[in-house]
Amino acid sequence: MAPNIDPEVGCIIPSPGDWPVDPQEDVEIADDRCWIDGCFDFFHHGHAGVMLQSRRLGSELLVGLHSDEDIAANKGPTVMNLAERVAAVDACRFSTKVVPHAPYVTSLPWISHYGCRYVTHGDDVTSDASGEDCYRFVKKAGRMKIVPRTPGISTTDLVGRMLGCTKDHFVKSLTDCLEGKEGLQGGRGEEGWRREGESMRRRMREYAAAANGRDEYVPVYAYGTGTGKVNGNKTSHTEAGTFQSLVSGHGPRPGQRIIYIPGAFDLFSSGHIAFLQTVSGLEEQRGRDNGWYTEEAKQQRLQSHGQDYGPMYVIVGLYDDEVVNHHKGINYPIMNIYERGLCVIQCRFVHAVVFSAAYTFTATYLTSLPACDSGKLPDAVYHGPNPPTSSLASNSDPFAEVRNQGIYVETPSHKFQDVNAAQIVSRILAKRDEYEERQRRKGAKGVGEGALRRAEMEKEAEGLREKISR
Repeated sequence: MAPNIDPEVGCIIPSPGDWPVDPQEDVEIADDRCWIDGCFDFFHHGHAGVMLQSRRLGSELLVGLHSDEDIAANKGPTVMNLAERVAAVDACRFSTKVVPHAPYVTSLPWISHYGCRYVTHGDDVTSDASGEDCYRFVKKAGRMKIVPRTPGISTTDLVGRMLGCTKDHFVKSLTDCLEGKEGLQGGRGEEGWRREGESMRRRMREYAAAANGRDEYVPVYAYGTGTGKVNGNKTSHTEAGTFQSLVSGHGPRPGQRIIYIPGAFDLFSSGHIAFLQTVSGLEEQRGRDNGWYTEEAKQQRLQSHGQDYGPMYVIVGLYDDEVVNHHKGINYPIMNIYERGLCVIQCRFVHAVVFSAAYTFTATYLTSLPACDSGKLPDAVYHGPNPPTSSLASNSDPFAEVRNQGIYVETPSHKFQDVNAAQIVSRILAKRDEYEERQRRKGAKGVGEGALRRAEMEKEAEGLREKISR
């Protein structure tokens, strides 16, 4: 039987049993079920922002992802493959279903099959290989809703930082930025800094919302102390500092284990997400083994607290830009602490976030975490199977204290184990000519020389890491 073809777009309309994800039968169209599609290449907070705004328009948000082949034919090479992009989008708290292999030009039969009345998109223009609007048929049908694009971040910006080796994006003090005492880009004056700080605070609150995009959910803190600087870098803390509340949210529920996970989380990607998902899976299994998921335990939580909840409360600590750069060199982190923080805040596997976390921490620091009872350590501090000592500055173990306390837990490997910021940069460098051409089309300057310099610096950094580890 010949395939059913969308006469407008020209794509195949799958038959029952052939749709990329269930349901296989057509779903009744609902006004509060929205569809958004795109490339979502190495997922950043701009993507999360448009998904947040889209989720607010309805009770469900389905996210269509284009194939690697369609993106290459219409836009250029992807950095992340389809499986990696699916993992990133699926981890966004505001998405309810991910649909891979969605047509590059949005097809009405596809969105109708999944029961979506409306398609959402940012207020920028997206065109196909022929230069035509990818949403022309949806707009013609009156089924399009436009939301504001998140300013200040794009895939093109991030690739430009990698190829150009710039550090202009670094944040000296996040709290100063939020209070209008410092600007992200500098040179805007006090009034500009104040407005930028207000915008940053607002966006942080919005990204910390529950899955519906409105209710409070993730509490956010900033850690600060006047001590513990090493070579100008805040790499250790030997006494209790102060945890400043930036965004209010839900604290741990009775019986939940407190889990702490520190890290850089640069270019927040499938590697970080699979790690966080692995931690959640291990804690869920522990809960099953201890009877957390029995019907009796569930009913007791419902009666006592009005709702059911999981067995763990995950706190992520984010290192400052200067700390990451001190240990990783070149112009890492590629995303500054604010950008990395927004990516972590929107992740469905995270329940609280601490900015400017200590790199080498003591029991005093851990027992002062906002979610911990006074004087009580977290139940576990997790790290992946890769050594935590991959540093240009030192081969000391920042997890020595938690090992001594018996709360250090190392996760097993996962399928995206090797996907991290350095690996993503290496992908860009491996296809440097293609990305340089794409950057030139976008108007970026001086990318060729910057890319050559970056390749040389990456080799030098790798040699230094090997020397320190000996």
